[in-house]
Amino acid sequence: MAQFVCSRCGKTAPLTTRASHCACGGLFSLDFTPPPFSLELVDRSEWSIFRYRKFMPLANDLWRGITLGEGMTATLPLDEKLWVKLDYAMPTLSFKDRGAAVLVWLCRTIGVDRVVQDSSGNAGNSVAAYCARAGIGCEIFVPKGTSPKKIAMIESHGAKANVFDGTRDETADACRAKVREEGLYYANHVYNPFFYQGTKTYLYEVYEQLGRIPDNLFIPVGNGTLQIGCELALRELKEAGCIDRFPHLFLVQSERCAPLFGAGKMPRRITPEPTLAEGIAIGKPMRGEEILNSGYPGERTVILIPEQGILPAREALAKKGFFVEHTTAAVYAGYLAYCKNHPIKGDALLSLCGAGLKSEH
Repeated sequence: MAQFVCSRCGKTAPLTTRASHCACGGLFSLDFTPPPFSLELVDRSEWSIFRYRKFMPLANDLWRGITLGEGMTATLPLDEKLWVKLDYAMPTLSFKDRGAAVLVWLCRTIGVDRVVQDSSGNAGNSVAAYCARAGIGCEIFVPKGTSPKKIAMIESHGAKANVFDGTRDETADACRAKVREEGLYYANHVYNPFFYQGTKTYLYEVYEQLGRIPDNLFIPVGNGTLQIGCELALRELKEAGCIDRFPHLFLVQSERCAPLFGAGKMPRRITPEPTLAEGIAIGKPMRGEEILNSGYPGERTVILIPEQGILPAREALAKKGFFVEHTTAAVYAGYLAYCKNHPIKGDALLSLCGAGLKSEH
């Protein structure tokens, strides 16, 4: 039986808890060990991330009324040594649908009827959509300056969009204050580890599609929801004997907001500057210490995105047929900048996380 466990003090809590974190202040991890990964346990008749439900802590079939067909996105070659995964080809046009589907399954399972969450836009869109599908009330806090189209999408699902006059980190603080004051359920993609049970399917799919994992993974990191999910999946694939080595992870951050770049065991204290890469503009990543000290067995490097490279990278991807949002283009800009000065052994994979129409501002 899966349960929450505090990453700081080790105290456990049942999945039915309404607490967003441990009483000691530590964030929850998930005490869950899936069976060894095997394609034989994949439900090939299900065309969503729930084809991998044997490797998730799902205790019922309520997911059938929650899924929107998320996942199953294409992995394609961009050039001879570079793959891209089209994770903007999702119901709400971003990879966050992977995590939101599983998190909202938990909310529905334990009887939550109203949630709040903070987001730079994409996670808010996802949680709002899946809450609408599940019949759960929803309010999303977003910072001032969020793309108007992301706000419009949130509201289209019947959720309340609370546009907070502050930075992304200040917006999160305001949202968490409301959670404390009103006793609401915090359906947050950073706090709740069920979200990572969804994002780990990103690499399940790559493995199923390619029969292997590319040598290098370039991952956008703000709060680290995709990166944490990738590390979970890689450990599972390695333990099951599906892969014989861990790929090199490149954690990509904006040069204007990079608390993990040059950090030791703790994120650096920084003052974020405005960046087009709004999706990863997180100055105080709540799981930053966990990310830095995860003990990933393979090689890992934090790299920077040159701000001036974002729009040219976006245009270059569009010329190849991939119209992506600024944050996604930023990852490609980071890849190009790194490759100018550093040789990369083997092939690489980039996540195309969000669609271009969501960030026209």
